Amino acid sequence: MLGAWLLLWGGLALGCRGEAAFLRRAEDSAGRCTYSFTVASPVEAACPDAGGVPELRAELAALAARLSRLESRERGAAGSGPRGAEAAVRDPQAAAPAARLEAAYGELLRAKARLEEEKGRLEREKEELGRRLESSAQELSRLRAARCPPGGEGPGRDALRAPGKGCGELVWVGEPVIFGRAESITGKYGVWMKDPEPVSPFTRETTWRVDAVGTEVRQLYQYEAAEQLAQGYPAKVHILPRPLESTGAVVYRGGLFFQPRRSPAVARYDLRGETITAEKEIPGAGYHGQYPYSWGGYTDIDLAVDETGLWVIYSTEKARGAIVLSKLDPETLEIQQTWETNIRKRGVANSFVICGTLYTVSSYSAPNATINFAYDTATGTRRALSIPFENRFRYLSMVDYNPAERQLFAWDSFNMVTYPVRLSRL
Repeated sequence: MLGAWLLLWGGLALGCRGEAAFLRRAEDSAGRCTYSFTVASPVEAACPDAGGVPELRAELAALAARLSRLESRERGAAGSGPRGAEAAVRDPQAAAPAARLEAAYGELLRAKARLEEEKGRLEREKEELGRRLESSAQELSRLRAARCPPGGEGPGRDALRAPGKGCGELVWVGEPVIFGRAESITGKYGVWMKDPEPVSPFTRETTWRVDAVGTEVRQLYQYEAAEQLAQGYPAKVHILPRPLESTGAVVYRGGLFFQPRRSPAVARYDLRGETITAEKEIPGAGYHGQYPYSWGGYTDIDLAVDETGLWVIYSTEKARGAIVLSKLDPETLEIQQTWETNIRKRGVANSFVICGTLYTVSSYSAPNATINFAYDTATGTRRALSIPFENRFRYLSMVDYNPAERQLFAWDSFNMVTYPVRLSRL
């Protein structure tokens, strides 16, 4: 276009020197595009000499050369400039590979972002595992250091009864040792236990757990050992025929003993046959929030095991909210004997039985609680105590004694812990 405009300008300029100018565009013998002007002379009717206008011919030749150079430049610019790029993009054969490359590059970027996110998650898990390992090591160190009460603070070695050598009175409770932690909200409170008198194929190492938050609590988790519980992978999950209520269950002689939901009864679930083999109502027992422990949780009926057998802890209207303690036959669940204490059930956080004596915990949330009362079924008397008891995580929902291991099992705000204990000579 630039060349054509220049030629037109040249024609007009020349036209000013004559009456008319004519432009002709054609290819020469070499195939090149040439432009020719025809200008009529204003004074000459004929051309006496074909070479009579040398200046005009020279000027036309120079103009043609300039036009040729301009056309060459214009073609070069069109091939490398924006218009040329647009033409290349419009070419489907050129555009398809570029689009594939762009898509592949985008996918690589997204994959990289996913890998970075996964790397960050794994690093966070590694840090958490490191903290838990360090915490476990500290707990183990505390346990080893606290196997006996400090010198001069409590009974000496001669006054203590070694594990497995008979009964005695509780004189000391050590610091809690963490065995595992529930990861979901259903494990805010729960119960975990071992059978002190297991029935084959189960052993004393077989560990049982129930996450007790919810209205339809039916899942009983079975672990081959406490270490498997700490890893969070059960060997089996039992589905109970009836939902249980709260955290009062125990495992004893091959059976799970529990309070069915919204019931004043106690049931036995056979762990081998996976069926309920016995169920018995506790006469007058409050249930579903009538006489719970101080922390609530429908803990009206609480079961316990000690060296002498199976117990149930509850209250009645007749007892006016005081703790009632009954000995049960583990096969039939018949009540063998009953004691009515004068310890108000709502006034304590939890309780357990050791060697026929009921012990109560003063608070479920105070970090420095105590074992504050003891009721001896042999004498029918109560006495006040002040044995230090640590609520490390400040939400104690379950405490049970295991006579085979001579330690307390407890559930403290998602955490499954044990407490070493010491008994005096009788």
